[in-house]
Amino acid sequence: MSLENNLHSPGAAKAAPPAAERYSRQTRFAPIGDAGQLMIGERSAAVVGLGALGSVSAQHLVRSGIGRIRLIDRDVLEWSNLQRQVLYTEDDVQRMLPKAQAAAERLRSINSSVSIDPVVADLTSSNAEQLLEGFDLIIDGSDNFSVRYLINDVSLKRSIPWIYGGVVGASGMTMSFIPGKTPCFRCLFPAPPAAGSVDTCDTAGVISPAVDLIASIQAAEALKWLSGNSDAMQRTLFQVDLWHHRYISLDVSKSKRDDCPACSKDQYDYLDDREDGVSAVSLCGRNTIQIAPAKGTRIQLGALAARLRSAGDVEQNQFLIRFRRDKEMTAILFPDGRALIQGTEDPIVAKRIYNEIYGI
Repeated sequence: MSLENNLHSPGAAKAAPPAAERYSRQTRFAPIGDAGQLMIGERSAAVVGLGALGSVSAQHLVRSGIGRIRLIDRDVLEWSNLQRQVLYTEDDVQRMLPKAQAAAERLRSINSSVSIDPVVADLTSSNAEQLLEGFDLIIDGSDNFSVRYLINDVSLKRSIPWIYGGVVGASGMTMSFIPGKTPCFRCLFPAPPAAGSVDTCDTAGVISPAVDLIASIQAAEALKWLSGNSDAMQRTLFQVDLWHHRYISLDVSKSKRDDCPACSKDQYDYLDDREDGVSAVSLCGRNTIQIAPAKGTRIQLGALAARLRSAGDVEQNQFLIRFRRDKEMTAILFPDGRALIQGTEDPIVAKRIYNEIYGI
């Protein structure tokens, strides 16, 4: 068979294009060029949270040819995610895939040359340094302040820049935090807001174009850093309201606080808050409590599933167990001992159910 015929055969394997062809439109952009593209391919980023923001920014970085990317997320896919979380499909939901795993599968199909490391875990004070150290950049795709303060601590302690992003409704904001160059996150937000005092996607909703805009700005900032163009990075707190077409860029260059515990006094309160007991955290607006045990816990899913089948409906894959004890309560159980107890907002009730499941 001739080479020409083979190339057009239905079953013929197609080799990946050379890097010069794949990234040709990106390298023609003068600020990046061939030298910047080489740097992008040699550098790395960790994305914390693979929901709406994280899935957009991760896709941009993988398509741009980043050398290595770590995908960190604690959650499993649900139908409501598909409206704005662009990496995922109905099949991913039906397969009960964790977001990090589903994202990794899709991103590998987009660019097989990138090293992609999915981590199904909750970022906590016990594992944050281990999961984030050694990366050139951290991108915030999380949906809560406690994780952002934790990222801020790791950023300052390890001198890793990070890019914050948040979206609710049609509004969003983002800023790049560079240790030693900008105020830190805690300078701008000294303490987290009181519980229930701010809107979330679950209470106020969200439209996907607002997510795409903020995440795309995050990705653009990441490309500046990764390609050696840090001088082009924004040093402002950028805010947008897409519904009313309002854009604000706030100058925060003089917002660094001399009394900031984190960047002025090297106190890493969120990173040093290491609890060894079981913790319970409400996932806002979802009628769900996450239970996280002491670090180092490992669960044999097969054995647990076999034991639970006599008590309710059990579905299992290699990543998790979905256990329905009754119409009111469902538990998503992970190998690291975490559980999402769905059907309650009471942490005491959730811990009791958790203890009943594991017999502790």
